[in-house]
Order: sequence, then C-alpha cells, then structure tokens
Amino acid sequence: MLHIVDDEDVIRDALAWLAQSRGLPARGHAGGQAFLDAIAAQEGAADAGGTQGGAESGAHEGDCVLLDVRMPGMNGIAVFDQLVARGLLARLPVIFLTGHGDVPMAVDSLKRGAFDFFEKPFNDNQLMDRVEEALAASRQAAASGAVRARLATLSAREREVLDLILAGNMNKVVADKLGISMRTVEVHRAHIFDKMQVKTAVELAGLLK
Repeated sequence: MLHIVDDEDVIRDALAWLAQSRGLPARGHAGGQAFLDAIAAQEGAADAGGTQGGAESGAHEGDCVLLDVRMPGMNGIAVFDQLVARGLLARLPVIFLTGHGDVPMAVDSLKRGAFDFFEKPFNDNQLMDRVEEALAASRQAAASGAVRARLATLSAREREVLDLILAGNMNKVVADKLGISMRTVEVHRAHIFDKMQVKTAVELAGLLK
C-alpha cells in the first residue's frame, strides 16, 4: 500500500492516479496526525489478529509513504520522527516530497533512514520507480521479520538441532553430537519444520540464507 500524506487534495489525487497507473494500491491522508492514527489502528488490528493475522499470513504486499515536508499542524519531519521512534522505517520506507527550501532537511532525513526524497516538481516516472523499489524493500523487511518471529518460537534444543541440520549433518550425526537418540532428533526436526513452515532441509536453508 502506498500511503500519500499531503494536505492538498489535488496532490493526493494526482499521486494516487500515478500509483494506480502502475497497478499500485494507494491511500491518501490529509495530514500527519491522520496518517499516524491510521497506522496505529492498522498495527492494533494486526496485533489483535495474532501472528496468523500479521506478517506470518504471507499476505504483506509492502508499504511505502510519500510524505510532504510542509503541512499545517504536524509537518512531515515530525511524522518521520514518530516513525523512527516507533521503529517502523523498515516496514514503512519514507520518500519525502520537498520544496527547494526543504532540501537540507530532506538530506538530513536520509542520514536517519529515509528511503529517498524528491524535490518538486519531480519526474513522475522516476518517483514511481522509487516507490516500487521502496515497496520491494518493505516486502523484504516483512519477510525477514516473519522468519525472525518463527525462529523465536524454537526452544534452545531446537536451535541446536537447527544449526546442525543447516551444517548438513544427518540425524545420526546430530544425535551423536548432542548425546540424544535419533528418535529425539526426528521429533525435534519435525517440530522445527512445523514452526518454520517448511517441508525439507533444503527449503529451511533457503529460508535462512
């Protein structure tokens, strides 16, 4: 989802049209606080839905924020600061839309993790190209987060077995190294595959590469 945060209706509509021309879903927000409220509601809904309703569902299509710097009330830099404080930049990469006088602020934001900035007037195609790259980065961050969440469900023993599996050891070797029976290794292996949502060691290695 492309989030367009700008107080001017005509700008939001034009950017939404550009996104739709690329087949990208877009949602407009008339101000910084309205956007943050929408994100907070979205996060709350995901938390209420549990793991299966969040990143683990595999339905994450990526998010990106087109954020105008100058807006009444909460400006774009203040919104960006909130996203930084909440640790959301990986999931919600920010592309600033700036006027000439805002470029120094935008450059500073890049140093703090913003994805990019475009000075008005901007090239439509170049902007949408970067939006698509930001969406891809968001999808990758979500996928990595989902894998970390699955890893966190493994017990200490399962992590030991996992490491030995990834090193290419057969069940008997794993059993010998850990001083447990092959049957116990098989049980741990089945639990690991179930928790990591894979069917083979090759698939597991690909997930964690």
